[in-house]
Amino acid sequence: MSDTVLGRLPNGDEIAAWRSFLRAHARVTRCLEADLIAKQRLSLAAYDVLVHLAEAPEQRLRMTELADAVLLSRSGVTRLVDRLERVGLVRRVRVDTDGRGVMAVLTKQGKDRLRMAVSTHLAGVSQYFTSVLPGEELGSLADTCAKLADGQVPRAAGQRAQA
Repeated sequence: MSDTVLGRLPNGDEIAAWRSFLRAHARVTRCLEADLIAKQRLSLAAYDVLVHLAEAPEQRLRMTELADAVLLSRSGVTRLVDRLERVGLVRRVRVDTDGRGVMAVLTKQGKDRLRMAVSTHLAGVSQYFTSVLPGEELGSLADTCAKLADGQVPRAAGQRAQA
């Protein structure tokens, strides 16, 4: 089997595009994080957890689902939820049907805190992201990122899909 999916290594333009993507992601997330910490005393990861819980049915998610949603390791989510629980923004509850299962639940205080932080976050998204891109570029970027997020990766000739 080849070392790469396409059977070749990326060329200089492809590496430049990759690095540009990484720089853009790092810059935007650093700026959003700095704004949230300065204005709301809330990290971007904590904000992300609160958003996912607010959008979940009954405002609760299993810890494993939460880890997948926010792209943190299970141990990373556990540590973050520990901190959020200590300040009253979330609480943990056992899953009735599963003795080992634990869910994170958004508290009223967590909803209120999220409500306050949303305007800071959205202002940052506008300032650091959407205002920089004309509409057609934003649409193209959204399509491209959706492909990347959905894992639409071409397979090399003769390579079988893995189950």
